[in-house]
Amino acid sequence: MSKIILSEKPGPIGIFDSGYGGLTILKHIQGTMPEYDFMYLGDNARTPYGTRSFQVVYEFTLQCVTKLFEMGCHLVILACNTASAKALRTIQQIDLPRLDATRRVLGIIRPTVESIGELTVSRHVGLLATPGTVKSLSYPLEINKLFPDITVTGESCPIWVPLVESGESQSDGADYFVKQHIDNLLAKDSEIDTIILGCTHYPLLLDKIRKYVPEGIKIVSQGEYVASSLKNYLERHPEMDARCTKGAATSYYTTESLDTFLPNASIFLNSAIDADSITL
Repeated sequence: MSKIILSEKPGPIGIFDSGYGGLTILKHIQGTMPEYDFMYLGDNARTPYGTRSFQVVYEFTLQCVTKLFEMGCHLVILACNTASAKALRTIQQIDLPRLDATRRVLGIIRPTVESIGELTVSRHVGLLATPGTVKSLSYPLEINKLFPDITVTGESCPIWVPLVESGESQSDGADYFVKQHIDNLLAKDSEIDTIILGCTHYPLLLDKIRKYVPEGIKIVSQGEYVASSLKNYLERHPEMDARCTKGAATSYYTTESLDTFLPNASIFLNSAIDADSITL
């Protein structure tokens, strides 16, 4: 891919997700940093990423990151665990030096991982996530870099994302699948005292997750940790903060038709929004 010409003007913070779950991350970031401008891009036409190969996830994620750069973003957050697990490192190490070495792409796994050391007492942590995220081993690898004494046990929950995106997260039928995977996880390791929700869709299942997770086990939902980490990052990097516009505005883009995107997005944001459909 040849070098593209990018504007040096300050712009919004880009928030990317393969589907809708990144909207839960965006909502937390907006609450923590309300003065900033944001640009959300959902690759909803090609979701889910969780079942795709590392190469395909990387290629799709790079296309979306490049699009956000072209639309004026200097900083992009991969608000998607699959993209963070399968594409982030390659984009940071290989593509940013080629595209623009001054731009930054950050993921959501590291901020979540950094919180774990203070939360677990037993040093046994559970992970509920998509098959792609569990298979990537990104969470145990990142956790063990910081906390070598922590044991991480993963449980793939392939049906949870479809439950949320079909609007069934509050249905009685969802209880069966939520309970099933929590039971499976705790059967693998009875010493787990902290569970990471390693998918941005899962906060919409939080009421049911709390219902079936035994009392005393902490549940780590990513949004608050990612928002806090991003705010801290910009405080530590004033040169990047200066390249982020602050007009308290958010624009939404999707690769899907608006007839599909808008009603689904409202489920995650709990409010109606305006959006535009784009082609990558």
